Amino acid sequence: MPMYETANNLDEKTRDMSRARQSLIEEMQAIMFYDERLDATKDQELKDVIKHNRDDEKEHFSLLLEFLRRNDPELDRELKEILFSKKELKELGD
Repeated sequence: MPMYETANNLDEKTRDMSRARQSLIEEMQAIMFYDERLDATKDQELKDVIKHNRDDEKEHFSLLLEFLRRNDPELDRELKEILFSKKELKELGD
C-alpha cells in the first residue's frame, strides 16, 4: 500500500481507511483484468469461469465501497447525492 506519510504519524483509523481504499483500487483493477481476458478468450467454458470470477470482484468492490461510505461522512453525502440519481451526469456534482 503506498504511504505518503510514515505510519507512526497516522492513527489507526487513517491507516484502516487507506487499506480499504487501496483494496478498492485493487478490486477495480481485477475487474479490468478479467474484462480484458473475457474479451480476449474464445473458449466459452473459460469465458464462463472468468465472468464468474469478475463478478465476484464486483461484490468485493461493493463491500469495500460500503465500508468506506459508512466510515467517511463526506463520501456518504456524495454517494447519496450521486448514486442512483435520474439526473444527467453533467447536472451532478459541483
